[in-house]
Amino acid sequence: MTRRHWISTAAASALAQPGARVIDAHNHLRRGNPDGDRLLIAAADKLGIQQLCCSTLPPERPLSHEGCLASNAWTLEGMRRFPGRVLGYCTVNPGYGKSALEEVRRCVEDRGFIGVKLYNDYRADEPVLHPLIELAIQLKVPILQHAGHTAWLPSPQPRISDASHLAALATRYPEAMLICAHICGGGDWEWTIKRLRSARTVLLDTSGSVIDDGVVDMAVRELGAERLLFACDMSMTASAARIRAATLTEAQRSAILGGNMARLLAARGRA
Repeated sequence: MTRRHWISTAAASALAQPGARVIDAHNHLRRGNPDGDRLLIAAADKLGIQQLCCSTLPPERPLSHEGCLASNAWTLEGMRRFPGRVLGYCTVNPGYGKSALEEVRRCVEDRGFIGVKLYNDYRADEPVLHPLIELAIQLKVPILQHAGHTAWLPSPQPRISDASHLAALATRYPEAMLICAHICGGGDWEWTIKRLRSARTVLLDTSGSVIDDGVVDMAVRELGAERLLFACDMSMTASAARIRAATLTEAQRSAILGGNMARLLAARGRA
């Protein structure tokens, strides 16, 4: 069966019961590419995904402040083009200090963004993040942290966070809503799951292009379904199939597909 055939037939009914809320907790818009954004929404329609929590990443590394401003403006445009479907994460580089904090506050308070997306400019346990975490707690919004445990892979991202960095941050800020991104984005997903067992306030998103068996089943067993967020991160069919293949009760499936992210959104009245 081809991906095109699969996504056009069984995928939507396999994800959730009719009427169930499905929220993609981690995806991306394509800056300057409205056709790409329309294709994203079309794929979400076929998969039965009602809402997508999206950021737009600047092309440069490390992220420049100007690049973040332009990317957040594109996310805002996407929220306006697809009202109620696209929910925006504000992307910032914490190294820009007060300017980054002002951008987060402007995006959340004035533009209706639902959270903050951090890339790998700094590891999650570095003190430069602390003012940003404190602001997110004050604003009652989640922080989605790009992450992966890549000890046995080439390292093109030397400042990438892993579960240990997020666990340390959660110890310092237990009230923060922290999301460890893309369990299947590459690296040792078993290590990541085990390392997050004691970090009970950190949630884990299920996105990524890796198609190993048993990822969701192990995560539910070790962490509990209440700590998992359905997400695609542009790997739409792989991420949908990962949930479809998992052995879940209907209550677990409903929580992962939308209920847990809805709980985060409700903290600021965005449910």
